[in-house]
Amino acid sequence: MKDFVVPRSTPYKRIFVMNQLKQIHAYTVRNGIDYTDTLVLKLLEIPNIPYAHNLFDLIPKPTVFLYNKLIKAYSSHGQHHQCLSLYTRMSLQRCVPNERSFTLLFSACASLSSPRLGQMIHSRFVKSGLALDGFAETALVDMYAKLGMLACARQQFDEMRVRDIPTWNAMIAGYARSGDLERALELFGLMPNRNVVSWTTMISGFSQNGQYSKALQVFLQMEKERDVKPNEVTIASVLPACANLGALEIGERIEEYSRRSRFFENSHVSNAILEMYARCGKIDIARRVFDEIGSRRNLCSWNSMIMGLAVHGRCREALNLYEQMLTVGIRPDDVTFVGLILACTHGGMVSKGRQLFQSMEPNFSIAPKLEHYGCMVDLLGRAGELEEAYDLIQDMPMKPDNVIWGALLGACSFHGNIKFAEKAAESLFELEPWNPANYVILSNIYASGGRWDGVAKLRKVMKGGKITKAAGYSFIEERGQVHMFIVDDKSHPRSHEMYALLDGFYTKVRLCRDESYCFSELEEMQF
Repeated sequence: MKDFVVPRSTPYKRIFVMNQLKQIHAYTVRNGIDYTDTLVLKLLEIPNIPYAHNLFDLIPKPTVFLYNKLIKAYSSHGQHHQCLSLYTRMSLQRCVPNERSFTLLFSACASLSSPRLGQMIHSRFVKSGLALDGFAETALVDMYAKLGMLACARQQFDEMRVRDIPTWNAMIAGYARSGDLERALELFGLMPNRNVVSWTTMISGFSQNGQYSKALQVFLQMEKERDVKPNEVTIASVLPACANLGALEIGERIEEYSRRSRFFENSHVSNAILEMYARCGKIDIARRVFDEIGSRRNLCSWNSMIMGLAVHGRCREALNLYEQMLTVGIRPDDVTFVGLILACTHGGMVSKGRQLFQSMEPNFSIAPKLEHYGCMVDLLGRAGELEEAYDLIQDMPMKPDNVIWGALLGACSFHGNIKFAEKAAESLFELEPWNPANYVILSNIYASGGRWDGVAKLRKVMKGGKITKAAGYSFIEERGQVHMFIVDDKSHPRSHEMYALLDGFYTKVRLCRDESYCFSELEEMQF
């Protein structure tokens, strides 16, 4: 039995090995040989946890080593309640857990999202008199960080005499997960050494919290490191930043690296590439990527493609893709219907939009969310069905937010409807009194309708409340770098060159006398 090795290969070989182990088990039972411990360990290697647990139950007093092996197996397969159950059994059988036991239990508590259990296991550990080794300390920091108990995590972190990279990563990930990216970045800067997980944690943290520019900056800084190479998680984390910033050149370079490193086969990476092209306006390339993913397409792939087609006004293609999706047996979710109703909005297909919206709950058990109501209000509003849009808002099962009322106000602006514009604006003033855009839109609607008294009243309110319109800004990608500009911005180190170029451009435009001269002059300019 000691020389028996379980091969980790094809399912057929595992079945063959399983049959061999069953034969050995039968042989030991018939001959009164006790190989139970060894059989349990071999079964966990296959793995066949239920069979292993059944044999484990036959052992009168299992060793702590065997307990740890079974706890680890359950933890690896996401059955964390079983880990705590085994710990309870250990206590009843007076089997003293060791540092490894508690390391595994800390991880189980983190996955169960139970602060009470986490604190209880930590308390048991302290009472046991065991000393924390490096693995247990890191697991404890990670547990408290994942449970959102950052003060406890930081206390454990600060008390550690020796911190390895995983410990730093666990603390940084905790801050990033909670949205405290300032502290995460501060710790990141203090790290004596960093690995790919460290960099990816920061990139992912910024990206998931909507700070896409900073996510991209960290990635570009990471690329300069000689000893660290991005992995699949890094790529899947930075591509959404490229998508949201429109950083197409960097996105293309990342795609090339992904294919060269064989990361494209990872569904998260391929889906992120697909979405990046769709969001950057390259919808045909996105479609080619979608087709290339082929049989590996999941719901995320279909949703990204449907949404991309919808945003680019290719409404019929989006709806046809939905029908194809149903044909191959992919069940839609709430995100799918956001894309579909958006497609109807861009295509002016009010009846189809109503039909899709009304099919969500009866056909797919998907209760419409705020996003779906927002899309429907936008669809109806653009089509001029303002009264129906307002009635839909009134009948919503949840309280409408600023996006819902904003969609109605935008539609009123397009159609010049003062009645519903006032209702929408009144709600928006309560929800976001600091937002000048709502005052400006309503003021423009009043002006278009000749209601100058309303315009004057709004200006007085804005002046009294010190409500000013925020400066707009733009992102521009140039040679693999993303730059942000605001109105009259002179903070860029090369701003004097830019303004000189613009002045030259304006001078050329003023000198244009006819179309042919204008075009010939513009072609000569070197941007």
